[in-house]
Amino acid sequence: MVPKGNTRASRGSRIVLIAICLGALAAGGAAYRYWEQGSGGAQAARLSTQAQVPVSVAIVDRQDVPIYLTGLGTVQGSLTVGIHSQVDGKLQEVLFTEGQQVKKGDVLALIDPRLYQAALDNAKAKKAQDEAQYISASKDLARSKTLVQSNITSQQIVDQQQGKVDQLKASIAADEAMIQTAQTNLEYTTITAPSDGRIGVRLVDPGNIVHANDQGALATLVLTRPSAVMFTLPARTLDDIRDAMARGPVEVTAFDQDNRRMLATGTLLLVDNIIDQATATIRLKAMFPNEDDKLWPGEFVNARVLLETRSNAVVVPSASIQRGPEGLFVWIVTTNGLAEPRPIGIGPAYDKLTIVTSGLSGGERIVTDGQYKLQRNVPVTITSAPVAGLVGNS
Repeated sequence: MVPKGNTRASRGSRIVLIAICLGALAAGGAAYRYWEQGSGGAQAARLSTQAQVPVSVAIVDRQDVPIYLTGLGTVQGSLTVGIHSQVDGKLQEVLFTEGQQVKKGDVLALIDPRLYQAALDNAKAKKAQDEAQYISASKDLARSKTLVQSNITSQQIVDQQQGKVDQLKASIAADEAMIQTAQTNLEYTTITAPSDGRIGVRLVDPGNIVHANDQGALATLVLTRPSAVMFTLPARTLDDIRDAMARGPVEVTAFDQDNRRMLATGTLLLVDNIIDQATATIRLKAMFPNEDDKLWPGEFVNARVLLETRSNAVVVPSASIQRGPEGLFVWIVTTNGLAEPRPIGIGPAYDKLTIVTSGLSGGERIVTDGQYKLQRNVPVTITSAPVAGLVGNS
């Protein structure tokens, strides 16, 4: 049996312990509420900070925009001629310097002419012989005609004499043809430039025997002033090109292979008469004066065709255009500083700018960088001063 004094002491200890526990719970609850409130405030502050999306913007501009088409092509000389010998013989002398500009008629090489000179002399001698016989036969014919009138000779003799005269006349005509042939062959021993141009590398040295049927040329002559550029464009652009040609001469600018340095400006000459169905492309040819020889035959170039210039067109930086489930759009920044998607229609693009045909009228602020973080009505922070028609710096 427990004494009454001890029972009262034990009950008092339990009351104190319960009070301590309740105090601890109250303190813990207050601390939890304080922590929760503080954490929620920080989180709200972070969310508020994240909602301000930093972006770069540009102001939609209106300007005159040239519309270009660009195709890869190769430079060709307006005339390319392989210099061949037209007669057989020993190449006696080469009179050109490799790489020099030559004029039409300049002597390029000489072939040993002695055999052809002898053939010409022989043909002339044969003609002289036949002419002498013709004169004699003509006199005999005249005498025979006189004698037949006196019945001293027969008509048969006259006819035979007439046949001999006609035969000699034909021989003289053949002799003249032989003389012309021999004279031409003799002239062929002097090889001349068929046109102006630049002569290439000498491929046959003096002393070698050349033939009229040789496949290889002595050298190649290329007329580079003017020069042509053959290039291709997609077949779907054919109507636009033909419309441009109908309005007048179409300007074509040639750039280097890296499309950085302008080489020459010329005019579109023609569009090929057939579309390549295998590649769905059309070939075009442009001519360039090329007085400074910046276009070199065989060089790859980018040919840029100026179709038209659109006046007062609405343009935006191409980087600002986005594609969504419902088509193309741009993000604009409203007067309240909120992001808003704006559907647009576009036209041709050039030099990092794209023509907008619908959806914008000019003066709007559009986002050029930072679009991937945007949603409708999200507040934005512009990180740099807006630039008209140009991409702002981020």
